[in-house]
Amino acid sequence: MRHAARLRRSTDIAAVRVEGRSLRKGVFSARVRRTDEPASRLAVTAPRTVGTAVARNRARRRVREAFRRGFASAAPGRSIDLLITVLPEAVRAEFPAIEADVRSLLQDLAR
Repeated sequence: MRHAARLRRSTDIAAVRVEGRSLRKGVFSARVRRTDEPASRLAVTAPRTVGTAVARNRARRRVREAFRRGFASAAPGRSIDLLITVLPEAVRAEFPAIEADVRSLLQDLAR
């Protein structure tokens, strides 16, 4: 995922938390907000309940990579801001399962 496609500012993240609709897939929950930005943006968080810092960072990286691949193949029609919260299941999940959850979410958003 390009650097510019990351959702970084805390005000933008707070807007997604307040205004976005909530969806849950196997290894993550998502807050989604439609936007007029030129590109879709993504932020991935992992609470301490996911595990140690190493486990949280690895889970975030894997989910972020799955979204990078998912956006490359099937991006939603309009620009969106996505706030992804990794669940503890993501630590033990196989990467193809994470990719399947991402594809499912992106298909739901394309409708």
